[in-house]
Amino acid sequence: MNAMLLHQTKPAEEQPLRREPKQQPVPASGEILLKVLACGVCHTDLHTVEGDLPLPKTPIIPGHQVVGQVEQNGPGSRRFEVGQRVGVTWFYSSCRTCSYCRGGRENLCPEARFTGYHANGGYAEYMVVPEDSAFPVPSAFGDAEATPLLCGGVIGYRALRLSEVQPGQKLGLFGFGNSAHVVIQIAVKRGCSVYVFTRSANHQELARELGAVWVGTADEHPPELMDSSIIFAPAGDLVPTALERLSPGGTLALAGITMTDIPSMGYRLIYGERTVRSVANTTRRDAEELLREAAEIPIRTVVETFPLSEANQVLLMMKQSRLRAGAALVP
Repeated sequence: MNAMLLHQTKPAEEQPLRREPKQQPVPASGEILLKVLACGVCHTDLHTVEGDLPLPKTPIIPGHQVVGQVEQNGPGSRRFEVGQRVGVTWFYSSCRTCSYCRGGRENLCPEARFTGYHANGGYAEYMVVPEDSAFPVPSAFGDAEATPLLCGGVIGYRALRLSEVQPGQKLGLFGFGNSAHVVIQIAVKRGCSVYVFTRSANHQELARELGAVWVGTADEHPPELMDSSIIFAPAGDLVPTALERLSPGGTLALAGITMTDIPSMGYRLIYGERTVRSVANTTRRDAEELLREAAEIPIRTVVETFPLSEANQVLLMMKQSRLRAGAALVP
């Protein structure tokens, strides 16, 4: 099979991925073999190839928002039929025995492994994945259309849950990438008033189209304080800004896998029982619930497709903010 492999981290400008033939993987017990139909390109992929995240091993095949068709079941695998279409997220596997796994918080397992990071991902024609870490993709979505739901969508969904916002309350979104595109549609459907803070004129326009009641930059003050907020941008200096715009008792969720340093700030910004919490990875429950709710709404996604061989170019376009929408690689 053809695959895009990362042997050594380097800037996207230096084309870190190499297209190479690789032996098709064979599913072990409890695993399934997928024929990759589409794999979304994510900022975490960019962090991976450029070395912002320390890699546990190389070479590695990146890609963790994968839509694929089940080609073969490994020994004892019965969750899916051959030919069924499934999705794969960032979460790949965990130990299953620790207190986090037993409590449904496998995202916090100290032995958790992640797709395209510890295990080969979807920048390839085929991949294997544990069967209980794959999820049926609703027919409401095409292959490429579903890919943003499997990372940005599911992370955003978990961030929305951890923000503790309730129907009818005011939700602030700082940054308006793929995750926020999904979250605003869920929040509006649930009856929340959504306020979007973003510098991009195009993102501001889209936020209004998707139902935001107020749109502005992070430097601006909305007419009301937020009950809950989520920061999607990996910018630590937004934390005190968001807290300034948060009601007493409110929660601020930080959705990024990386973030620049949070600046020193006065205690007054968290006084009043304000909560600041991070969002770490996702659980199987997040993926199952998000895909179900996304189909019911239905969530609108916009994705541009590219050949697998153009992975380096797409990562560079993402780095330079030249993508018009989400991006997916199609083998």
